[in-house]
Amino acid sequence: MNDWPDRRTGDRSERYGRGSASPQPEGARSMPHIQRRPAQPRTPQRPQVPPQSQGYDDRYQDGGYQDGGYGNSPEPGYDSGYNTGQVYGSGSGGSDGRGGGGRRGGGDGGYVQGRPAPDWRRRIKLGALILVVAVLAVSISTYFWADSKLKREVDLSKVIERPESGDGTNYLIVGSDSREGMSAEEKKRLRTGSAEGKRTDSMMILHDGSNGPTLISLPRDSNVEIPTFVGSESGKKFQGTGRQVKLNAAYAEDGPELLVRTVEFNTGLHIDHYVEIGFGGFAKIVDAIGGVEMDIPKAFKDKKSGADFQAGKQTLNGEQSLAFVRTRYAFAGSDLDRTKNQQKFLAALASQTATPSTILNPFKLYPTMGAGLDTLIVDKDMSLWALGNMFFAMKGVTGGEGTSMNMPISGSVGGNLVWDKAKVKQLVQQLNNDEKVTVKGN
Repeated sequence: MNDWPDRRTGDRSERYGRGSASPQPEGARSMPHIQRRPAQPRTPQRPQVPPQSQGYDDRYQDGGYQDGGYGNSPEPGYDSGYNTGQVYGSGSGGSDGRGGGGRRGGGDGGYVQGRPAPDWRRRIKLGALILVVAVLAVSISTYFWADSKLKREVDLSKVIERPESGDGTNYLIVGSDSREGMSAEEKKRLRTGSAEGKRTDSMMILHDGSNGPTLISLPRDSNVEIPTFVGSESGKKFQGTGRQVKLNAAYAEDGPELLVRTVEFNTGLHIDHYVEIGFGGFAKIVDAIGGVEMDIPKAFKDKKSGADFQAGKQTLNGEQSLAFVRTRYAFAGSDLDRTKNQQKFLAALASQTATPSTILNPFKLYPTMGAGLDTLIVDKDMSLWALGNMFFAMKGVTGGEGTSMNMPISGSVGGNLVWDKAKVKQLVQQLNNDEKVTVKGN
C-alpha cells in the first residue's frame, strides 16, 4: 500500500533530495512523480494570519505561499524552506510586495507605510478654536471679576413720584468728597481735609441717545426745591414744604436717593442710573493710566485745592487732576467755571483711557479697572454693559459726536444760581424725545 502523500508515486526507497540515500546528485535527477496543480489567477486579498497556536512560520503572513504560491496552504507546523525571493526592508522607494511604494521601517525590517502630508487647514482651524476659547475664558473671568467689584448700594426703587422715561439713557454722575479708604498721608497730600461723611463736589447728567451724547453740569450752588420724599434708611415719608436749598444739600440730607428725587422733581427728567466716585478713586484712576494730558489755556493758582498750573499742554497726575477739578476760587465764574473744567477733564480722561494701549494691555487695564471699581458706587440695576456705555458716551463728548453745557441759568437768589425754567423745559423735552439739543447753557 502506498503511504506517500497525495499525488506522489514511486517507491519510497527511490526517494531523493535532501536526506536521500542515493549516490546520484540531486541536481541530475528528475522528479516525475511531483504533480503540480495549474496556477490559479492571483486574487488580491489581505493575507489571512492564522492564530499563533497553529505554529505557522512568520514568513507566510505577508507575501508567502497563501496567495500565488503553491496550491495548498502549509499545514500546521510545516516549513518548506522555500523563499519567494522577496527581500523586505531593502532599498528605499522599492515595491512592498503589494503593488505600492513604501519605505523601510524599523529595525525589524517590517513594512511601515509613509506618513501623510500635514493637514495645515485642520491645524489652522484647531489653533483658531483654541484662541477663541482662550479669549472667551479671559473675557468671562474678567467680566465676573469686574462685576463683583461694583458697589450696588443705591436703591432707586425708593424714589417716589418719578417722571416717565424718555428715549435714550440718562446717568446722574456724582463726584463726592468721600475720604473713605484714604490714609492720613493721602488726605494731606491730596488736600482733601478730614471732614466726616461725604458731600457732592460735582454733579452731571449724561444723556446717551441716537443724536450723540449730551453732558450737562449741575452747579452745586443751584437753587432747588426739596420735594416730598421717603427716607432711604427710615422708610418714613417726609412731606415737601417748598423749602429752597442748594442742590448739594439734598445729598447731604438723605444721600443719593434724595438727590435723584430732587433732580427729577426740578427738571422733569427721568434718571435711569446713578454713578458716584470719591476723591481717592478718582486720583487712583488717573495714576493707573499714567496721567491725563490737558491743554490749559490760562495759568491759575488756588491755595485751597492746591492747584498751581501753567498755561499749555501738560500731563496731570492723580494729585494734580484732583486739584484741577476742585478749583473754584481762582475763577471769576466760580462754580460755573469749575463745572466747565470738570467736563473738559472727564471727557479727556475717558478719551485717553478707552484706547488700545490701555484696553489691550492687561498690565494697564486691570489696575485701571480695579482703581475705579473699588471706589465706584452705582445703583442696584446698573450692569457692566450700561457702565461701559456711559464711559464711551463720555468719550464721545469730546469726539465731535456730543455736546457739553451747563444747566441754563437765569440769575441768582441769596447766592444760589436760579435755573432758567423755560430753557430747562425745552432741554428736557429734546432729551426725552432724543432730539438734537439746541438749547444753550451758561
